[in-house]
Order: sequence, then structure tokens, then C-alpha cells
Amino acid sequence: MSSRIFNISIAGTSRVAHLHAKAIKNIPNARLTGVWNRTHPKAVDFAKAYDTEAYKDVSTMVKENKSDLVIICNWHPYHLQPVIEAAGAGANVLVEKPLAADLKDCDEMIKVCRRNKVKLGVISQRRWLEPVRRVKEAIDNGKLGKPALATVNMLGWRDKAYYDSDPWRGSWKNEGGGVLVNQSPHQLDILLWFMGDVDEVYGLWRNLNHPYIEVEDTALAIVKFKNGAIGNILVSNSQKPGLFTKVHVHGDNGASAGVQTDGGAMFIAGKTGVAEPAVNDIWTIPGEEHMLKQWVKEDTDIFNNCDPTVVYMQYQIEDFLKAIDEGREPLSNGEAGRKTVELFTAIYRSTRDNIPVKFPLTPEPGLDGRNF
Repeated sequence: MSSRIFNISIAGTSRVAHLHAKAIKNIPNARLTGVWNRTHPKAVDFAKAYDTEAYKDVSTMVKENKSDLVIICNWHPYHLQPVIEAAGAGANVLVEKPLAADLKDCDEMIKVCRRNKVKLGVISQRRWLEPVRRVKEAIDNGKLGKPALATVNMLGWRDKAYYDSDPWRGSWKNEGGGVLVNQSPHQLDILLWFMGDVDEVYGLWRNLNHPYIEVEDTALAIVKFKNGAIGNILVSNSQKPGLFTKVHVHGDNGASAGVQTDGGAMFIAGKTGVAEPAVNDIWTIPGEEHMLKQWVKEDTDIFNNCDPTVVYMQYQIEDFLKAIDEGREPLSNGEAGRKTVELFTAIYRSTRDNIPVKFPLTPEPGLDGRNF
């Protein structure tokens, strides 16, 4: 571990910001040195809770407390401006998922961070889950042969109280979308991490049982990857009380590996805990089938002896700090964040136009595929 002490500030005092503050407090070579929020009294309250300083603008915060890193935790359609201010003042930037609600903002963030020679990352802490990393290592080591088929199945639930809990939830303008933008980015990121770049998507979305919101509660897609593999995505907030979320990969040698990243009722930052441990739920790699039961026990023990809402956030922040120290890219960088936004944008555009969407995508004006 580096002997350097990193100064970390937080921009935005949303519920998830509290998880970041707790994670920072657990990192020996990091300290929380400031917080900003568009509504300054909220920043003051947050600062009192975590023994730090409240600031009225991001640039001043970075310059006065010499922030090495700013973690962006405000509403995702409004990530861009604090990124511009933080990067312009010389801080590296780690953005809560999704990187943005649209590709235009993603591209501007990547450009401004490159211009100011600072690093850009996006929160994808489920990459650090032990069963997720196990699948990734199996793919990288060729244990599945060539990955040929992948599936994402998220069957969750959000009720009216959830959408009423914050003024930005459930609207195109303030949330940017529904299950695709808010709940599924973690699993879409894992899918892309496992399978690589996308060639083409045919998708559609619907609002099945949430008439009081504008946005989608359900979406599905057929995906063609550039490496020749195919995939299927089904994500939904319409199954009460929430069933499971799974990412599975099947190889051309017949072997399969998968992870249930979430089970039971879906986690809501700042309101609920994680209901069930993440575990490998499929593992048919020859010679390793017998390991599944042992891994489930190991991962359940880890889950029962930590706060998973904080620990995996901590692991990602630590990786980002090491990337700064070592002059490398963080594991989940800005380009990876853009790819997730590109994928859900393709599903919106495909629904609008009723045609498959070829990659790469460039930004469109307005709501970028959602304005119909």
C-alpha cells in the first residue's frame, strides 16, 4: 500500500454518497476532505455527519483542500458540470453509475478529463464481488473455450413509495430513464466486461405496471457481440417483491459459469441492506463442478461478516487510488462507463425506430432515443 495520503471530496449528497463517505473512512491512506451539494445546507449537514468541510462550489473545494479525487454522487443527468469543475481544477474523477444519462455528456466528460490529464472512472463495484471475478478469470483463462452466449436476467421490484422518495425519480428529464438507466447499469457493465464490445442490438422497452412514472420499468434486448457471440438481456422492476439478478456465460466447449449478483428484494442505497449474498449459481467447467458448493459457503461467510454496501465500494475506490499512484487506468474507466450508456441508449433507439441498432453510436440531440 502506498504511503501517500489521498484527499478525497464528494460532490452531491445523495443517499449513495453516505456509502462512499463510509468507504473512504475505511481506507488507511485516504481522508474525506470536503463535500459539495447544489443545496448548500445539505452539504453542511453531510459535513457535520462525517467531520469534513462543506463547500459552495466544486472548483474551490478541489483547490482549497487539494483534492486528489472527487467522487460524483448527484443525480446522473447532472453529472457533467461537477466533472468539468473538478477536472478543470486538477482532480481525478470517479462518477457514480451510470456515467451519464446520455452519450453527449459521456463524451464531454472523457474529453475534459483527457484535456486536463486526470483519470476518469465510473462506479461498478460489483466487478469486485468474488463470484463475479471468478467468472471473469474463468473466461480469461479459456475455461469456457470461446464465450458464445451470455444472458442478463434482472427480475426486481420498485414500488410507488420508492419513486415518491426523491423528486427526480421516474421522469425522463430528471432520471433520464428507468430500469435501464438506474437499476441495470451494474449488470450491463458486467456483461460487457465478460463479453467485449457490441456489434448490434435489437431491443424494446415497456412500462408494465407503474402507471405513475414516465419511464420504462421493463426492457429486453438481443445482442450481437463483435467477437461473434450472442446475448440476451431482460431487466425489469415489475416482479414483486424482487426475485433475482443473474449474469450467465456459456462457452463453445459446452461449459457454463454464472453469478447471481442479487437475490430477493432489490437493494436501495441508504434505505435497505443487501438481501442475499452474491454467489456463483452455475458452474459446469470440467473438473471444477464440485467447487460450487464450497464457493457458495465462502462467499456467504464473507457476506455475513462485512457490510457489502460499503466494502465493495471501498475496493473500487482503492483500485482507483492505486491507478493514480501507478499511472495506469482504473479497472472501470470512463470508456467502460460510456459503453454501458451506449448499450442502454441503443435499446431506447431500437424501440423508437423498431430496427436493430449498429454500433458504435454517436450522440443524438434531445433525449437520445427516448423522445417519442
